[in-house]
Amino acid sequence: MSSKMSFRSWIGSILFLVCYSVLTGFTGVFVPAIAVLMPTAWKQPVLNVHNHILLYLFRVICGVRVEIEGLENLPKGRPVVLVSNHQSEWETYLLQVLTTPISTVLKKELLSIPFFGWGLRMVQPIAIDRSKKAGALKQILKQGKERIASGRSVLIFPEGTRAKPGQEKPFNKGAAMLAASAKAPILPMVHNAGHVWPSRTWKRYSGEIKVSIGKVIESEGKSTSEIHEEMETWMRSAMRQNP
Repeated sequence: MSSKMSFRSWIGSILFLVCYSVLTGFTGVFVPAIAVLMPTAWKQPVLNVHNHILLYLFRVICGVRVEIEGLENLPKGRPVVLVSNHQSEWETYLLQVLTTPISTVLKKELLSIPFFGWGLRMVQPIAIDRSKKAGALKQILKQGKERIASGRSVLIFPEGTRAKPGQEKPFNKGAAMLAASAKAPILPMVHNAGHVWPSRTWKRYSGEIKVSIGKVIESEGKSTSEIHEEMETWMRSAMRQNP
């Protein structure tokens, strides 16, 4: 996508930034304050109200269409290790509402962000220290198994950090290791939201986001390498088909 913005995109970006800031500030202050009174099972659905509103505002204000293929592949009542490519902040909101309840593997610094981080704490994330790779992997396996055993799915971005559309980064084996250890299936997903909601900028563009959800990859009877290869093969193919 060209970096040149239309007048429509300028206006949409500014208006969405204002709405995003107000909504996130409101949610960050008031929802955690009342969350202590909620049963655990209510917290993510309540926070997902914010996510649904934000996704709706983005579509309407910025002129974005979203096409999702493979919704029938979403497992019902079965926790999974959900894996996705990592292009945009957008996917973090969508994935919270596609599979609930879900715990996201993320860098611990995000929990310190005012408002945004306060809301994140409500949904039992697995907050890791990326500077300590061995410790981070042990934490993902230990806490990930606990989350899955309690009925929560776990979201992992195999690339680790965000990549630009069309950029290929190596996939780490953390998701496959967790799936093998917890005997849980992997649900792969890819998207191209980086074109309309790029990272590290306030600019937003009109256009279309295409999301592809693959079939569940069972882990029973497979090695970590076999699970990882099956996951990566599907994701790489889907990403190249929809760059």
